[in-house]
Amino acid sequence: QVQLVESGGGLVQAGGSLRLSCTASGGTFSRGRQGWFRQAPGKDREFVAAFTWFGTTRYADSAKGRFTISRDIAKNTVYLQMNSLKVEDTALYYCAAASLVSDAVSNPTSYPYWGQGTQVTVSS
Repeated sequence: QVQLVESGGGLVQAGGSLRLSCTASGGTFSRGRQGWFRQAPGKDREFVAAFTWFGTTRYADSAKGRFTISRDIAKNTVYLQMNSLKVEDTALYYCAAASLVSDAVSNPTSYPYWGQGTQVTVSS
């Protein structure tokens, strides 16, 4: 059973940066898809960034140019570097993983494994 643990969230001022980490146990990031999603209070969970099964990256429009997804396969860890943070980036950020090939990298229902989330709060 794959278990994912996120870390790195916190409180930051608008314009600041944070780096989120997601470490897997019981599985490997050398294959499959890994993604970051977020959910603000009262809103649906939304896609942020992901690695496709082929190792390419995808970003939500809101993340392009500001966020970067990366991974260290040897450490079984995926990162989300977030720069130029905005108040509207405030949310609970989740890491997700899947072993099956799918074009639906931005669809949360295509990921069977999820972390518990890490809170990111951006103040004005």
